[in-house]
Amino acid sequence: MILTAQSLQRFATGIEYDGAAYCGWQSQPHAPSIQQEINRALSVVAAKPLQCLGAGRTDSGVHASGQVAHFETSVSRSPRSWLLGANSNLPDDISILWVRPVTADFHARFSAVSRTYRYVILNRQVRSALQRERVWWIYHPLDHKRMHAAAQQLLGKHDFSAFRASACQANTPVRVMEHLNVTRTGDYLYVDCKANAFLHHMVRNIVGSLIRIGQGEASVKWLADVLHGRDRTKSGITAPAAGLTLTSVGYPHGLLGQSDAGDLPAA
Repeated sequence: MILTAQSLQRFATGIEYDGAAYCGWQSQPHAPSIQQEINRALSVVAAKPLQCLGAGRTDSGVHASGQVAHFETSVSRSPRSWLLGANSNLPDDISILWVRPVTADFHARFSAVSRTYRYVILNRQVRSALQRERVWWIYHPLDHKRMHAAAQQLLGKHDFSAFRASACQANTPVRVMEHLNVTRTGDYLYVDCKANAFLHHMVRNIVGSLIRIGQGEASVKWLADVLHGRDRTKSGITAPAAGLTLTSVGYPHGLLGQSDAGDLPAA
């Protein structure tokens, strides 16, 4: 397709990154961010400044295997050119997985209907030298079955104020939790959660609360009491950012060309 100088084309992109070296997704004047690096790389390909907008503002140290963003440009480039050109100008810890043309009404954040996160816990006596930036190491034994049972009490539509950071800027604390599963494979516990959207630190605060239950410090029912109490000071600690990854973002059927409504694959 040939674009005129005045016409605009909107593209969506899938992005993965290791967030350990960044202040988070959103551009900040004082520290490096994922968004800043993506903007810089796309601008090199376009030979003019470009700005992208992401589906979710992951925190400092949080990772992504399925972040989605969009950008708009009058510059004529094929999706392959955007993909290869941008990746050749990105640092090794950030990679664009795909680029697709989308309609002008697509918005990476506001068109999304769900986000899915995975939190990884290493539960053994010895810390990991290789995965220190990708897991939360807990050496006390954890009962993942109790944690999973407690997590099921958070399913559905609720006011999640008890798991909301004080700095959260969301207009409402009400969210719809579609699934929240706790599973174990060997020494690793996986907390997988999907909701229409998440509050600031919501996943990490839920994980910190589940740890109390897994260690036997609180009952399974305690988590429901915390939820209905809507008091952040009554819930668990905020789990470290390193264990958290945004794995996918869901959109209505066909909006990005996926075969089903819901989450796009990570790659």
